[in-house]
Amino acid sequence: MRVVIADDVMLLRSGMARLLNDAGVEVVGEVGDGEALLRLVSRFEPDAAVVDIRMPPTHTDEGILAAHRIRAEHPRTAVVLLSQYLEPRYAERLFADQPSALGYLLKERVSNIGVLTDTLQRVVEGECVIDPTIVARLMGRRRAGSSVDRLTPREREVLGLMAEGRSNAGIARELGISERTVEAACAQIFQKFDLAQSPNENRRVLAVLELLRG
Repeated sequence: MRVVIADDVMLLRSGMARLLNDAGVEVVGEVGDGEALLRLVSRFEPDAAVVDIRMPPTHTDEGILAAHRIRAEHPRTAVVLLSQYLEPRYAERLFADQPSALGYLLKERVSNIGVLTDTLQRVVEGECVIDPTIVARLMGRRRAGSSVDRLTPREREVLGLMAEGRSNAGIARELGISERTVEAACAQIFQKFDLAQSPNENRRVLAVLELLRG
């Protein structure tokens, strides 16, 4: 797997690069801003880009804007977003438009190389992955009366694992229940979120977007 890293904190991106290289992931470039990232992706066409949401010059959403362009202009390059804080409004913008081959991690988690490499592998395979820490915080901050608030405790567990990119079989193993029970819970989640089955939309991704909004 070939990866590029974009973060304006040199020590952080160099540390990530070293950890990834030690884990057998080839880091083909490191940069500190969005424009340099786009040039790097155009040059190397990597399998994935690890991108800080906040980068120069304004330190607001430069990483999101760069990620939008990467997914539009280089669809074979997956993106893993990094954030110092929980910033669902930024991530929601990207997940809403281009949810596949996309991950969202808190920076505090990237020191765990297993988490980072697992996320990279899954997004390169086309999955949508949100860090379990982010999922737990989103569940804890949901607004009263939100669509997520209408779910039962079991349905919230299933939604949380769905947001982490787990399959129905993976959710069943984690919760110690049958796949049929997971399927029934998913059906209830989709119904409560008013997500009708459609050949053009992925209801699992749409459900995760409800979590980001909620």
